[in-house]
Amino acid sequence: MDDNVQIRKNVKLCYHYLITHFLKLLFVASLTVLVMNVSRLSLNHLAFIFLVFVLGTTLFFMSRPRSVYLVDYSCYLPPSSLQFTYEKFMKHSILTNIFNESSLEFQSKILKRSGLGDETYLPEAIHYVPPRPTMAAAREEAELVVFGALDSLFENTKVNLKEISVLVVNCSLFNPTPSLSAMIVNKYKLRENVKSFNLGGMGCSAGVIAVDLANDMLQLYRNTYALVVSTENITQNWYFGNKKAMLIPNCLFRIGGSAVLLSNKSCDRKRSKYKLVHTVRTHKGSDEKAFNCVYQEQDETLKTGVSLSKDLMAIAGEALKTNITTLGPLVLPMSEQILFFATFLVNKLFNAKKKMKPYMPDFKLAFDHFCIHAGGRAVIDELEKSLRLLPKHVEASRMTLHRFGNTSSSSIWYELAYTEAKGRMRKGNRVWQIAFGSGFKCNSAVWVALRDVEPSVKNPWEYCIHRYPVKIDL
Repeated sequence: MDDNVQIRKNVKLCYHYLITHFLKLLFVASLTVLVMNVSRLSLNHLAFIFLVFVLGTTLFFMSRPRSVYLVDYSCYLPPSSLQFTYEKFMKHSILTNIFNESSLEFQSKILKRSGLGDETYLPEAIHYVPPRPTMAAAREEAELVVFGALDSLFENTKVNLKEISVLVVNCSLFNPTPSLSAMIVNKYKLRENVKSFNLGGMGCSAGVIAVDLANDMLQLYRNTYALVVSTENITQNWYFGNKKAMLIPNCLFRIGGSAVLLSNKSCDRKRSKYKLVHTVRTHKGSDEKAFNCVYQEQDETLKTGVSLSKDLMAIAGEALKTNITTLGPLVLPMSEQILFFATFLVNKLFNAKKKMKPYMPDFKLAFDHFCIHAGGRAVIDELEKSLRLLPKHVEASRMTLHRFGNTSSSSIWYELAYTEAKGRMRKGNRVWQIAFGSGFKCNSAVWVALRDVEPSVKNPWEYCIHRYPVKIDL
């Protein structure tokens, strides 16, 4: 039995190799034929071939979008004084005298199964008994996280702030006036004509949306930088009621934020870490169940919170299928695309009683590293199963959830930082960042490493990476 399995694996590898290199082999054969027959061609024929080659090359380079490079990024590491253990969480929940016995048991069960460790962080306002979710405290949390990430990024890149033409900030639940983007412009005295955008209410996948928007803007402006800041604010969005569907975010969400510097300058390629290859966005908001599965509302006692539907994982699965249907042809080797199309064609053309199971492409052939949004253990489990990944492929996501909790849109950057801190990023490696968010959305970003990437100074895993991976009871 083992021999048969190994034979099938070897046959598939040979098939994959031949199909992948088919075009190269065809090109070499055609070039060989042309060289062998060049003496038989007239001068006019040679001139025509040369003209077609020059025009084709010119059109290719003129129509090609500008390359966008990730110079560097930074993830905020909160001070140890903001760490919130399981015991502290439950003790504070009891002392607030808000949650009933059923709610306390529910929170305890969720926390124990969540995959979060005892070193995650909550804002200072939540450390008080009772908590103090004021507007001033929320602003302090935003400034602490955003400025902390930006200070580290600017120190590492030495970028001239006046060269930043585009600023994109995303924070789903905290949208003060002036905006968070205005707060950054004011703090760092960015140029007066900076194109600033403030994305709100777009959930945990907004980090990829922000990168996609920045990429679009960098196609319009030459030789400049774009700054992308992703965060979430917990202070004013802590739920103080007893509706179980609205208590889950309290158990999972924690402080976090990231700052990313993008460039379209060709001279920045040498010092950049990655090149942006693709962004694919999927929006299922036209479906009522998908639209309502992550919903901010008030409970019967008028307490505000975010309610998570029981259908969330099923809806996420459908969004994922739609997203990879678009992404697959862009990244998968031709061998996998042929197998996928063949099963699809058989099921369509032959109306058999028992149809073939749709072929799930092997994305491990397309990517070296996976940064799956650390939304919760169930999210990671589902993608590991659906995409047929190995434990090593979801290690960065599980460890990020354990160490930092669900940091919303910034979690995919903590995961990338984990991979770098482990010394696993090699030149040419391809990275898939995938995140889910309210609406309902599934968004992907694909990067390729331009060199062997070392962790930047103040990497959030700098002082604890030697302890990871840790064993998590599943």
